[in-house]
Amino acid sequence: MSKPSEIEALRPGYRKDLADGVDRFFEPRRTTCPWCRSGRLTTRLRTTDLLQHKPGRFVLDQCQDCRHTFQNPRLNETGLEFYYRDFYDGLGEQKMSGTFGGRTTMYRGRAQSMVPHDPTPKNWLDVGTGHGHFCEAAREVLPGTAFDGLDFTDGVQLAAREGRVEHAYRGAFPDLAPDLAGRYDVVSMFHYLEHSTDPDRELRAAHETVRPGGHLLIEVPDPESRYARLLGRWWLPWLQPQHLHFIPVANLRERLTALGFTVVAEQHAEAHDPVDLLAAVWLALDHTAPPEDAPWLPAAPGALRRTLRAALLIAGIPALVTGTLLDRFAVRPLSHRLRVANAYRIVARRD
Repeated sequence: MSKPSEIEALRPGYRKDLADGVDRFFEPRRTTCPWCRSGRLTTRLRTTDLLQHKPGRFVLDQCQDCRHTFQNPRLNETGLEFYYRDFYDGLGEQKMSGTFGGRTTMYRGRAQSMVPHDPTPKNWLDVGTGHGHFCEAAREVLPGTAFDGLDFTDGVQLAAREGRVEHAYRGAFPDLAPDLAGRYDVVSMFHYLEHSTDPDRELRAAHETVRPGGHLLIEVPDPESRYARLLGRWWLPWLQPQHLHFIPVANLRERLTALGFTVVAEQHAEAHDPVDLLAAVWLALDHTAPPEDAPWLPAAPGALRRTLRAALLIAGIPALVTGTLLDRFAVRPLSHRLRVANAYRIVARRD
């Protein structure tokens, strides 16, 4: 938990960033789909930042031809820096590290999905590796594999210091790919493409980096999940404003084929993370309660607001428990049949 002194030290900087409003954080609105260039767009979702509660409103548009969903207008470079700041690093680093570090079973499952296609890869590059927790867990499944990590944040350097990855590459994947050409048996992108400003460029970088006969392993949120419609803005994978693109599985299969891959596996139930109802309840409670202190707020909340927040969250505990039980025991076994799986996974072989 962040100390009040840490928050107060950051408050003047945030106040300065927000002095001119948030409109400067966005690019001009697109009139065509970034995936297929169609001009037939409709608004799918309007929402706010439901996790950090930074100011701003965000719109997701959907292409009526290819069904691609994307943030429109999209954050520019300045906006991305502002909304990512103190989320995965800074004030948010400890919380995110704890969240990601405790998901070992999920990480092992991701590694296992490669075993039927290549049970003994020599080297593996995890793109968007963060603090490298996947690589650490995957080494238990594939002890003979050397795992490297790539990320644009300094978390990848922490991963190297902690011994979770052997080599750490910091920067944009498309910029680093020419120096990594044909080097890897496996390249993985777990919940990475949705953060990219240009997913197609990332896929071309992956094709360059995977050796011929090697594999690309991708997992992304599924915008065709029924939960995406039923839960609306409370569906956690929308994750605005960090998530910029939501790619239907048919679109990704088609693009990978065009780039020179053969899709050898498609998984939905295996990629599902059973947290949808729990997360929806939490987001709604957290949105309704007075916000906890953060440096982008004008001032720290007083005692009354803190008491009201605590009371509302305590009152919501039964709903949180119910959501957890439904997620894990009622919905999870039927997630694919009910078409509520919140993610999908693709394994593709480079031809």
